[in-house]
Amino acid sequence: MNIQDGLMTLWQSTGIANFIQPADPAITNGFEQFLHQFGSPIMLVICLFLLWLGIKKQYEPLLLVPIAFGGFLSNIPVADIAGPHGFLGIIYEAGIHQGLFPLIIFMGVGAMTDFGPLIANPKTALLGGAAQFGIFGALLLALCVFGFTLPQAGAIGIIGGADGPTSIYVTSKLAPELLGAIAVAAYSYMALVPVIQPPIMKFFTTKEERVIEMEQLRAVSKREKIVFPLVVLSLCVIFLPDACPLIGALTFGNLCKECGVVERLSDTMQNALINIVTIFLGLSVGSKLSADQFLTTQTLFILILGIIAFSFATAAGVIFGKIMNKFSKTPINPLIGAAGVSAVPMAARVANKVGLEYNPNNYLLMHAMGPNVAGVIGSGVAAGVLLALCH
Repeated sequence: MNIQDGLMTLWQSTGIANFIQPADPAITNGFEQFLHQFGSPIMLVICLFLLWLGIKKQYEPLLLVPIAFGGFLSNIPVADIAGPHGFLGIIYEAGIHQGLFPLIIFMGVGAMTDFGPLIANPKTALLGGAAQFGIFGALLLALCVFGFTLPQAGAIGIIGGADGPTSIYVTSKLAPELLGAIAVAAYSYMALVPVIQPPIMKFFTTKEERVIEMEQLRAVSKREKIVFPLVVLSLCVIFLPDACPLIGALTFGNLCKECGVVERLSDTMQNALINIVTIFLGLSVGSKLSADQFLTTQTLFILILGIIAFSFATAAGVIFGKIMNKFSKTPINPLIGAAGVSAVPMAARVANKVGLEYNPNNYLLMHAMGPNVAGVIGSGVAAGVLLALCH
């Protein structure tokens, strides 16, 4: 090989030479041809924007930052970091494709969650169930209006649960080709809970309903808190075994927290373990943000369906809260129904904040935590239904 050939080979191995792809004669649509040729630099800019959202705006930074950085790495030309033999590809195969990382995240969520408010007022579980309407409403829209397949529609619908790990788990099983778009949509809408939910909550409630003060919750015994996760898992075993991986991980983490004899395990799940897995989860999800998978009309449809699903879920929770208040012996503020989505504890904080705007003495946080943790369980159950229905 002479010097000229060597220099040409060196040039062809650089990122500059490979950022722009040659035109594909098989692509006749001008816009699709543009995306084909300039996909990598476009995705690098998008990933930098996601980094800005995570760092500057602090939108779910613990996951958005590693997802965005993983996406940046996956779009570096030639390096093949996200390929089967690249380190992101290896992490994805071990943790996402096999479904391990979301389950470990659920263990940590269980270890950090207090189910006491739900145990003290179990009827608020109905609000968590009502909020799952968004999942199945979006599924029908994706299937009947946007033309997605049943597995893809199921994966898109789970965005309405506002539960990132569940969205990743279900999508990895049903439609892994949509993982990047669904993960970004799920975590983006989770981060935007304080922006999206209040207008919907106010639209569906009257001022008189927003000022309703609820009775103080009763004290919950340690025995109740230990028995509760075992009862939830037992019911799951009997009625919906497909949901047992997620519900089992959640209840195991919670049992370790409440039993009081394995503090070291509980502390590890709440801190070191969940932090380590969050890093790998974010990077491996970001590996699916390659231009050929993300820059499609499907991604736009997913983002639209995601916001519809989340809005439907919020509205359904609030409306069901209004219905419950009509028939309940004790007053129920419908605002807590919006916390039926499983964005813990952000959705409960939003319900509390809106309540305080209209009544300075209206502290709804603990009341809203009931439907909030019910929403976590509900999204796990909905995931089991979708896996049984669509897989």
